[in-house]
Amino acid sequence: DSTTQERLHDLVEVQWGRDGPMPHEEFTAALKDATAVIFGTWHYGTEAIPNAGPSLRYVFEVAGGHTHQQLNYRACFEREIVVGGCAPAFGPAVAEMALALSLAAARLVAEGDAAFRSGEELWLHDGNVGAVTFFDKTVGFVGAGNLSRHLQRLLQPFGVRFLAYDPWLSEHSLNERFIESVDLPALFAQSDLVYVLAQATPDNYQLVSRELMDLLEPHDILTVISRAHLVDFEAMADLVLEGRFRLAIDVFPAEPFDAHHRIRQAEGAVFSAHRAGAIPDALLEIGRMVVDDLTALLAGREPQRMQYATPELIRRIGVSRS
Repeated sequence: DSTTQERLHDLVEVQWGRDGPMPHEEFTAALKDATAVIFGTWHYGTEAIPNAGPSLRYVFEVAGGHTHQQLNYRACFEREIVVGGCAPAFGPAVAEMALALSLAAARLVAEGDAAFRSGEELWLHDGNVGAVTFFDKTVGFVGAGNLSRHLQRLLQPFGVRFLAYDPWLSEHSLNERFIESVDLPALFAQSDLVYVLAQATPDNYQLVSRELMDLLEPHDILTVISRAHLVDFEAMADLVLEGRFRLAIDVFPAEPFDAHHRIRQAEGAVFSAHRAGAIPDALLEIGRMVVDDLTALLAGREPQRMQYATPELIRRIGVSRS
């Protein structure tokens, strides 16, 4: 917004500051004297950071997590360059969409809307056959990081029981949030609502297997909201088409997604085209986060808003550190 732009321009001298990537030669020249780089997608190769001038102190990613393969994270750490990411800005919006999609699946919202538009609606009890409520159910989180904190707050009014599987978090840290730490088979066997929330890493590809999904019941709801990387997608398609469980999903193995894929015909599914996070409010919040933290850093204070990369985090995510 204009206020955030004014704050940024009052704080620093902005080079480029336009939509689209800065031309490579101009970027390389500007990097000789830059204090900070703010970027969406890294277009400048692995040698840009090692060759940057000594004044470079901050790098801010504003288009997702710390997953830029060509950004030389190792060089950033060696040079003590602070690397901030905007992922926290998306947490509330993604959690809200996870709740919306799963509620739609539980209360047959999409089916009811389609039937009404075609003049084939069923009224009262007849229109609720198979509908379920969230109240007093058991919720399982596959991944219990920042996103789950926002979703947990939204789900608490339903009086649910929380389970989680997250190998990065201790049982104690989960218990402090009133979440039971369980293994994956127990989570899928006991949960009425399963939310796939974990960040994609080399170690969790197709973590949600056919065997785990087979533990779900027909009225259970699987919500895939972080990355399709974590799910055996073809097995999931088979099972939801068989009516083995209900599905709410916002992310897909390839985007745009195959227009003819069979899962599009699944009656027990609610679909969204990767729209959970990138809403105007979240995008504006990214700008505010960047300016807030850059202001703090330049004043010698601890930044509070963004997610900051560490060697351990980059190792877990599996991004090349160059």
